[in-house]
Amino acid sequence: MDLYAALTTTGAIRDFTAAPVDDATLAHVLDVARFAPSGGNRQGWQVIVVKDPIVRRGLRDLYLTGWYDYLAQRAAGLTPWSPLADRDAEARAVVGAPGIAASASPDGFAERLHEVPVLLAITVDLAELAAVDRDLDRYTFAGAASVYPFAWSVLLAARDVGLGGVLTTMVIRREPDVLALLGVPDGHAIAALIALGHPVKSFSKLTRGPVSSFTTVDRYNGDPFGSDGSNGGGA
Repeated sequence: MDLYAALTTTGAIRDFTAAPVDDATLAHVLDVARFAPSGGNRQGWQVIVVKDPIVRRGLRDLYLTGWYDYLAQRAAGLTPWSPLADRDAEARAVVGAPGIAASASPDGFAERLHEVPVLLAITVDLAELAAVDRDLDRYTFAGAASVYPFAWSVLLAARDVGLGGVLTTMVIRREPDVLALLGVPDGHAIAALIALGHPVKSFSKLTRGPVSSFTTVDRYNGDPFGSDGSNGGGA
């Protein structure tokens, strides 16, 4: 698959066939993904291939608590856990989570997380992150640049061999429990779970906003710049 095709068709896949993914294929995917960039080329990630059914069910259970809180906030019109969120509004919204859980379909992705063909837990060594925004008076995210390019490369490499998948960060809501379940030492964090498998349905092309909807010239509120030929009024 050429690069353009991979970049424009690698969507979030949550519905997989029952076909297994052999270890050799998964090893190839990880072998390709390891070339992802990271700060100082420190490659501070660790991948845990979760096969034990008991551990898988444990991850599913930990995932579900955050998932239903997420759905309750969405139902209330909120962006779940936004750094700028109204915390009181969040608290009121999650009161409805048990009702959502009670009515959830047992065939949903979250409810069947333990059954996906491949489940990868991506952890990161915090000592290897150059979090240049660590001391700012706001939510920090710069350090994630040293791990999420790798996670995205896993999805691209999987797409190249006919697999599909999704990156989810929901288990971070229960991070201490997740780290204990997986035997992760102190000083590390859980960055994501990646689910992989043979997709029931693949994307032919994704739908996204045009370049001009998120790109401007010189300033945040500058003229739009995009593939429609606009360039901020330049010659």
